[in-house]
Formats: sequence, C-alpha cells, structure tokens
Amino acid sequence: MPLFFRKRKPSDEARKRLEYQMCLAKEAGADDILDISKCELSEIPFGAFATCKVLQKKVLIVHTNHLTSLLPKSCSLLSLATIKVLDLHDNQLTALPDDIGQLTFLQVLNVERNQLTYLPRSIGNLAQLQTLNVKDNKLKELPDTLGELRSLRTLDISENEIQKLPQMLAHVRTLETLSLDASSMVYPPQEVCGAGTQAIQQFLCKESGLEYYPPSQYLLPVLEQDGAESSQDNPDGPTDRLSREALEWQNRFSDYEKRKEQKMLEKLEFERRLELGQREHAQLLQLSNSQKDEILQTVKKEQSRLEQGLNEHQRYVDAERQRLHEQLKQTELNISQRIQKLLEENQRQKKSSEILKSLENERIRMEQLMSITQEETENLRRREIASAMQQMLTESCKNRLIQMAYESQRQNLAQQACSSMAEMDERFQQILSWQQMDQNKAISQILQQSTMQKAAFEALQVKKDRMHRQIRNQIKLIETELLQLTQLELKRKSLDTEALQEMIEEQRWALSSLLQQLLKEKKQREEELREILTELEAKSETRQENYWLIQYQRLLNQKPLSLKLQEEGMERQLVSLLVELSAEHYLPIFAHHRISLHMLSQMSPRDLAKVGISEVGLQHEILRRVQELLDTTRIQPDVLEPPKGEALGAPVFPTAPQEPPELVRPSAPPAELEAQTSECVVCLEQEAQMIFLNCGHVCCCQQCCQPLRTCPLCRQEIAQRLRIYHSS
Repeated sequence: MPLFFRKRKPSDEARKRLEYQMCLAKEAGADDILDISKCELSEIPFGAFATCKVLQKKVLIVHTNHLTSLLPKSCSLLSLATIKVLDLHDNQLTALPDDIGQLTFLQVLNVERNQLTYLPRSIGNLAQLQTLNVKDNKLKELPDTLGELRSLRTLDISENEIQKLPQMLAHVRTLETLSLDASSMVYPPQEVCGAGTQAIQQFLCKESGLEYYPPSQYLLPVLEQDGAESSQDNPDGPTDRLSREALEWQNRFSDYEKRKEQKMLEKLEFERRLELGQREHAQLLQLSNSQKDEILQTVKKEQSRLEQGLNEHQRYVDAERQRLHEQLKQTELNISQRIQKLLEENQRQKKSSEILKSLENERIRMEQLMSITQEETENLRRREIASAMQQMLTESCKNRLIQMAYESQRQNLAQQACSSMAEMDERFQQILSWQQMDQNKAISQILQQSTMQKAAFEALQVKKDRMHRQIRNQIKLIETELLQLTQLELKRKSLDTEALQEMIEEQRWALSSLLQQLLKEKKQREEELREILTELEAKSETRQENYWLIQYQRLLNQKPLSLKLQEEGMERQLVSLLVELSAEHYLPIFAHHRISLHMLSQMSPRDLAKVGISEVGLQHEILRRVQELLDTTRIQPDVLEPPKGEALGAPVFPTAPQEPPELVRPSAPPAELEAQTSECVVCLEQEAQMIFLNCGHVCCCQQCCQPLRTCPLCRQEIAQRLRIYHSS
C-alpha cells in the first residue's frame, strides 16, 4: 500500500500510555476525567466512547494527537452526552460534526490549533456553552447561530481569517471576553475592535437596534444554574460538604497510595508480559522474513526466466523488423534508381539542340511529302491503299464505340441495374452489325470521300510518329512507377513504420510533376501534327486527285529506322531488343560501330559507356537481355535465323500499320507487395485504375473515384484524374 494511504502507527510508549489511561478511567472511584492526550491517535478509539457512555464521564481530554475527525465510523455523538469539557486542541481536525449540538451539557469547547474551515450551524444548540476557543484555525466566517449561545462568556477567534462578525452576536448578553485580530477586521471597524469587548458589543447592539447592558446583569442565572448542578451532585448541602470533602480527600489519598503500589505491580507484570509478547513477535517476524526471502527468491527466478524469454522474443521481433526494413529499403532504392533514370532520360530528351534538329528534319520531311510526283500518281495502288485506310478507320471507330459502350454500361449500371442488359445487347449488336459491313462498299466510300482519307492519314501519322510514341512509353512507365509507389506506401502503413516516408513523398511528387509535363508534351505534339496536316491540306493542289491516298501510301512505304538499320547489316534480334527497351535512339550508334550480339556478350558496362550509352541501368539491362538471348540460342539454334521466305529486299505491300510493342520492363518490387495492395482503398473489391493529380496516388477504381474531391490517402485536392489501362 502506498505511504500516503497508511495511517500513522503510534509508538510503543503512546500505546502504553493509552492502555494505562483507559485502565485508570475504568477503575472504581476514578475521576470523571478521561485523559487520552499525547497518545499519537489518528482517531478516537471505540472504547473511549463506550467508557464515556457507561461511566458518564464529564471531561474528555484528547489534545496533542493526530485526529482528523472527532467521530470514527460506527460511533455516535450521543455517547458523549454527559461531557461538559471537551479539549481537542493541537490536532488536525478539518471540521466538527454537524450534529455537535446534541452535546447539551457541554460548557467548555477548546479546538485551538486545528485546521477548521467552518463551524457547524448546530453549535447554536449548546445552550450551556460558556467557553469557546477556536484560536489558530482557518475560519473565514462565523455562523449566525452563535447568537443563540445564551451562556457564552469567553470567545477566542484570533489567528484566523475572519474579517466580519455576525450581528447576531449582539444577542449574546453574557459575553465578557472576546479575543480577535483587530488589525484584520472590517466589520466592526478596526478602531471599535481595538477598544475591547464592551465597545464591540455596544457597536453590534447599535447596529441591531438593541439596547446594550453589561454582562454582569445576565450572569446571575448562569451562575445559579451552575450552583444547582453542584447541589445535584452533593445533596447534603454546602455546610457538610467541606467536612465530607476533607474526609473524602484523606480516604482518596490513602486509596491512591494503595492503588499506586498495586499499579506498580501491575505495571511490572504488564511489562513482563509485553516483553514476552515482543519476543514471540520477533520470532514470528524472523520466520516471516525467512518465508518472504524464499518467496522473493522464487519470484526472482521466475522473473529472470520470463525476462530471458522476453529478450529472446524481442530479439526475434527486432530481427524480423530489421529484415522488413531492409526489404523496404531495397525496394525504395530500386524505385529511387528508376526515378533517377526517368529524370535523366527526361533531361536528356529535352536538350534544345536535339529538339531543334528533330523539328528541322520533320519540316524537311513534310516539305518532301507535300510534293507529289507524276510517278507516284501513276503507281498509286488505289485498291490496296483504300483497304488499309478502311482497316485503320475500322480500328479507330471500333475503339471509340467500345469506349462509348463501356461508359454507357458504367452509367447504366449505377442508375438502372435491371434494365441495362437489353440496352447493352442492342449496342453490341450495333457494333457486330457494323463490323460485318460490306467491305467493298466501305472501300468505295473511302475512295470517294476525301474527308475519310484525311482522317485515316491523320491516325496513321500519329501512330508512326516517333516522338509521340516515346512520350506514350514514358507515360506508361511513370504510371507503373506511381502504382508501385502507392503500393509501397500502403505496405508501410500496414507495417506501422514511417522510415524514409519523406523520400517516398518526394519521389511521388517528382513523378507526378513529370507525368503532368509529359501529358502537356503529348498534347503539344498532337497539336503540332495537326498543324502539319493543316499545312499539307492548304498547300495541296486544288485539282490533285487522290491526294490523301498518295500521302497515305508514301507514309506506309516509309521505312522505320530499325528496318533501315537491318538492311544495313544489323541483326534483327538486336534491333528488336533495343526497341523493347525504348532505346531505339541508340540504333545509329550500334550501326556505326557494327556491334553484334556476340560482341555485346564480351563487353562490360564501362565499354558501353565509352561507346555513348550513359544510363547505368540501361547498360546492365542490355547486357543481361543479350546474355539471355544467347543462352536461348544455344538451346534453340534457329532463334537467330531469319524466317523462311523473308528477304531484306522484298517489296513491302501497304497494310494496316501495326504499332511496335511498347514493352516496359521496370524492376518492380516483389510480386507479393503488389498483390496485397492493388485493390481500391474505398470499395476493396475492384482494381486501382485512376491516378490522382497533383499527389500521384493510384488507390481508387474508376467507379469509386467519381464522387471524391480529395485523395483518400493524403487528403489533398484532386486537380486531375487519369485512367490506367492494365494490359492482361
């Protein structure tokens, strides 16, 4: 138990004094006094109340103790009904009982040097109270019921916090002595309080509208009442009382000597028994200490065992946490390296000289395209070009219709889930019927309508534009990186760790900014292509027939850089490899140095850097893929051989263009990381499909993101939504 809840334990000397005083009070012929002062009591014992009630004690002295309350539990104040003198000074009382007015015979109440903060109102019921001493307490005011004390002769309220006296005190006509602190008084004024008790009473009587009389005129009934009580105690009268008292005092003195001798013997016997009890207590204490030591040793061993197990478990937990941190750190390092590669790639591609050179070459090429020769007009393969245009337009219309059908299906599912199936069937029937259209009719319509020819040429131009394709590749790569960063951030939250959180946020913001910039560049490039198309249309000859068919055929016949390099002698597998890694801009370097697959297998990243390939990640990826290709060749030797019937100089017939595969191979984090956090954080069912800008989080499906205005992860405003189309 804490120390501040323990009661103060009396000393042996105090216990001996208490026992002695209680025994003395119970003896036959003892005085009417019960003195249990200086016994270090925290509360009055129950035996003291019983003794006062049974033996009708008149004086109870309990001063110089540690009392905080006058009445202990299960005790009644009526046990002290015969008490006339109650001395409680030098204790720690904070309040007197509310029913203290039941002590109707009380004449002297001394509570000096306590902690009283108020006096109960029932104190006015003490009709025989003559002396009230509340000196050195914490009283701030006196109750009005003090005016009902008709026998009060002495009142001491000094060394308190009292500033006002109640007017009802004027009704106490027997008051002879009033002690107070005149310097701190407000009512009555200080000069009145300094003049003495008579001046104070005259002032209070004047304030109350009473006539003042000196206390001597009211003391006679009080004194007669005391005499009457004395007569009740001594019925033989005042004459015989003196002789009886002298004889009684002699008898008492002789009895006192006998009792004193007897008490000495009892005291010795009591001390002997007390010493014997202390010895037994010491033995029991020693036995208890030995048992306590044994228990402590057992508890100590058990505690050491538990601490050892806890330390082992803590080491295991720390090792597991360290392993997870290392895994996350490695994943973050990989992502940081890829982001650095993207940034370097972006900076490299934004060199002004290369952009200007590319634009100049593009303008020269477009000037060449605008001039149509007679030979091209004669060699126009109308039927084949129209078929290719029809296939291009069919593909474009099919994509638009599928997208329209998807949007219609999503809206109808949200509004009318029951009636949507019939409408969707009708739309798909329309798509199927459109796909089964007569091909000859479509071709003839294309040959007749210049607008459709222009639309087919515009779609092919965007598809074959190298700059537009590079921007699309970079956008797809950044979308993948943002998806993996979001999954990594969700994994961190599930592990309840915040290590390197600022690094992830900086990387995500850098990728978001780069994605917005690439979207602007993509839109700007499409505008430039439309402007070039407008110039072509403006500069075309007014009466030139089949103008757009000739331009479409010329664009089809234009050989890409990879095909030209193959014709110059580069290996087909090496060209395809560089195209897959989005490194086709390095094809001229490989062609110039005549680098083959076998040469690459013997080169190091430093050799590639000397040739002109500056990206470290790209160097390692090229060497790794070349090694895999050569290992596959050893198992299947026909991999490097060109297919039968394929000739480099064979004529190329115009067909619908097939866009080269845009394969992005980021070194992504482990697959289990993606599988755990790829779902929508709102519905937890669909796959995350939308990128929120400007924050860059990929955390919602298309259906759940519509009503959102802020990101569910970072609570930032959503400025733009971008859909991700996952390839199966």
